[in-house]
Amino acid sequence: MEKIRLSKLMSEQGICSRREADRFIELGWVFVDGERISELGTKIFPTQKITLNKAAQTQQTQQVTILLNKPVGYVSGQPEPGYRPAVVLIKPENQYCGRGQPPEKRFQPVHLKNLAPAGRLDIDSQGLLILTQDGRIARQLIGDDSNIEKEYLVRVSGILPKAKLALLNHGLSLDGQPLKPAKVSWLNQDQLRFILREGKKRQIRRMCELVDLKVTGLKRVRIGQVRLSDLPEGQWRYLTAGERF
Repeated sequence: MEKIRLSKLMSEQGICSRREADRFIELGWVFVDGERISELGTKIFPTQKITLNKAAQTQQTQQVTILLNKPVGYVSGQPEPGYRPAVVLIKPENQYCGRGQPPEKRFQPVHLKNLAPAGRLDIDSQGLLILTQDGRIARQLIGDDSNIEKEYLVRVSGILPKAKLALLNHGLSLDGQPLKPAKVSWLNQDQLRFILREGKKRQIRRMCELVDLKVTGLKRVRIGQVRLSDLPEGQWRYLTAGERF
């Protein structure tokens, strides 16, 4: 059995992100089989027990995850000149309370530190975008082994025979790679529901192009078990303690 870098193993086990692991190690907050590890690059066996001290655990519980109903015209991540990043919408006046109730958690500027999108949503698409400080959630949603469903409502123009609808469900390839099976069905005359377990760049639009459909509107309404629900466009809220993807 080969030894593995500690920070890599911590990420693989879902303890934290690799970046967080390196920081926790430097701070002396990581223990392996009860022994404090403070040297970056330390390698251990996968069978050894990794634990965090209370300071690291407390810091993790203070990390926030935010649900945003992203409007068209905003980019998910780092923008090019002239484009607005979705994170600029995360401000007190845009926090959604719902049904006139006060929010469970109030916005604090520290919640913007290291806040990053866990997945993309194109500039010309709208709907549910997750931004998080928690590397565990980011890995769950966008890690190489992620199998979380994402649901979209997609308005299209064009004709879609049954054979091509079947292709949308399974049989298409992008960038030379076959796509995972999807669930695609008609909602009404001009709207499809897509449920995907992957997120290639502009995947739905490119899939539709391959079957001669043009996308005229795209909205993400669910990621895993978390739904967009009644969150208004341009507003955001915190992921609650009881919600799980």
